[in-house]
Amino acid sequence: MTRTEYPWLLPSAMAEAELPGDRARARRTVRDWVVDITAFLIAAGIALIALAAIENEGSTPDAVLAVDSVIGAAACCALWVRRRWPVGLAAALTALSIVEPVAGGAMMVALFSLAVHRPFKPAAIVGAGALIVAPLQPWLRPDPDTGYVTSVIFGVLLILLVLSWGMVVRSRRQLVLTLRERARRAEAEADLRAEQAQRLAREAIAREMHDVLAHRLTLLSVHAGALEFRPDAPTAEIARAAGVIRDSSHEALQDLREIIGVLRGPGDTGEGERPQPTLTTLDALIDESRQAGMKVTVDQRVAAPGDAPAATGRTVYRIAQECLTNARKHAPGTEVTVTVTGGPGDGLTIEVANPAPTEPYERVPGSGQGLIGLTERATLAGGRLEHGPTPDGGFAVRARLPWPAA
Repeated sequence: MTRTEYPWLLPSAMAEAELPGDRARARRTVRDWVVDITAFLIAAGIALIALAAIENEGSTPDAVLAVDSVIGAAACCALWVRRRWPVGLAAALTALSIVEPVAGGAMMVALFSLAVHRPFKPAAIVGAGALIVAPLQPWLRPDPDTGYVTSVIFGVLLILLVLSWGMVVRSRRQLVLTLRERARRAEAEADLRAEQAQRLAREAIAREMHDVLAHRLTLLSVHAGALEFRPDAPTAEIARAAGVIRDSSHEALQDLREIIGVLRGPGDTGEGERPQPTLTTLDALIDESRQAGMKVTVDQRVAAPGDAPAATGRTVYRIAQECLTNARKHAPGTEVTVTVTGGPGDGLTIEVANPAPTEPYERVPGSGQGLIGLTERATLAGGRLEHGPTPDGGFAVRARLPWPAA
């Protein structure tokens, strides 16, 4: 959050909240020193005025006048600890002001500090005590130039004014601190949302990269392995495998170029985006797998696949693509069955199953992240996906996705 340009102009409590990690800010700021010196001078000035009035009155002994001077000076000096012990100092000066008029100014400053630095309850208790004892001081040591009732009313109004002023200052500071904390929290939440958005974007890109490239790279691995382990294969079969490797390489490069283009952002490349796969392009995927040597049986009972929502059709395509890739890696030579059913209002259901492999094969490493990505895809699309081994040792994946009624 943006900090105050001149924190030394703030009270120490607000400066500490401005820079919570800097303990040095708990000390008095320049503003605090100015306020404390001003408060000390005001209290001292009121004490000198009261002391001069007592001296001019003429009936007070010199010894009492000397004691008043010492006590007044001590009361004014005690104001330097008003920030650390506001409750105790205000209570002590309130009791002292009953018999010492020279402590009246220091008592007012202490009550103001109490209202500023402490909650309402202790300020109200000490303030109520000050109002209760307000009639005692004019009665014990009356001012000959001012009547008793006038002195009491003036003292009560002054106490109420000082307490109210202090509470207003405290309320304003609390409001500023609350707004500052809300702003800090809002910025933290905005940063968190930005991090979450970046993480979700990275996960989406990683999922798309896996789904797109795994299919192509598996084709490359399978056919390259076939060429390696069967160097004596017929020329036509070698040529067909080499053609698949070439085509898959080109497609993988094109897909990778698209993903990199997404990472770079729009406008960085002059190439147009390739059309996204949909339910209508599922047949092309099946034909591509058959050309690669897979045995695939398709049972598609969707009346109008072109009317399927684009996001749902793309999810079905990616599920079929990942399942065919996994079957090619983990169950080569088996016949894969792809079943797609559904319609508007009923949703789309895709099921891909393959039996257990019957012939030895070269295992292709896999991490299982593809199935995790498919489950996330189906969940994000508003559907669900189930996968697991079948009783005959094969493997099946079944997903149900929404297709709203027209």
